[in-house]
Amino acid sequence: MPTYDYCCEQCGEFSALRPLARRNEPAACPACGAQSGRTLGAAPALGVIGGAMRRALAANERSAHEPRSTRAGHGMNCGCCSGGKRAGRTRIAADGSKTFAGARPWMIGH
Repeated sequence: MPTYDYCCEQCGEFSALRPLARRNEPAACPACGAQSGRTLGAAPALGVIGGAMRRALAANERSAHEPRSTRAGHGMNCGCCSGGKRAGRTRIAADGSKTFAGARPWMIGH
């Protein structure tokens, strides 16, 4: 609901939340209760929502027209979606010694 500016002859300017249909009707002054006419000093201020809510609403709006595939960006045997266990970096040699594929040689394995 927009906020409109009104001016009371006794108390001065004040703002009031009003429906668009009632924007030109006089509003009661919050201090004295007198009916006050609307002033046209500024454009109506609309209520603002937070950034997180705005992003959520935008994503919701996009999903109605551009549904996102659940497979987008994931290759075959993806560890996060397929439920299968991904291979670790530990390699065990025939003699039982361990090596770590792709690890730095100076790092100590535990």
